[in-house]
Amino acid sequence: MCVGIPMQVQAVEAGWAQVAGRGERKRVNCVLLPEPPAVGDWLLVFIDGAREALSPARAAEVNATLDLVAAAMGGWAAGAQADAAFALPSAMDPAQLAALTGGPAVP
Repeated sequence: MCVGIPMQVQAVEAGWAQVAGRGERKRVNCVLLPEPPAVGDWLLVFIDGAREALSPARAAEVNATLDLVAAAMGGWAAGAQADAAFALPSAMDPAQLAALTGGPAVP
């Protein structure tokens, strides 16, 4: 599984951006973006490449979800009780599971 990290643009140069997020700074390739980013923009970064531009709200959602994953991996009990901001399959009824998987609903 690949996990992208939301990072905010600090500086821009031709085809590249200096970004910061989740405690690290790096230079990322922006060739996959439809438009060059601007300082202050949020990008979803995987390894050393920007994969897509994010709204500030979406960047906050991804960061909150990554915080929940980190808490779960660390065994932090409070993290297990936090809302994930999306429905877990274990909480779905058969019709919702069918819609999620594209399969027929099982009674």
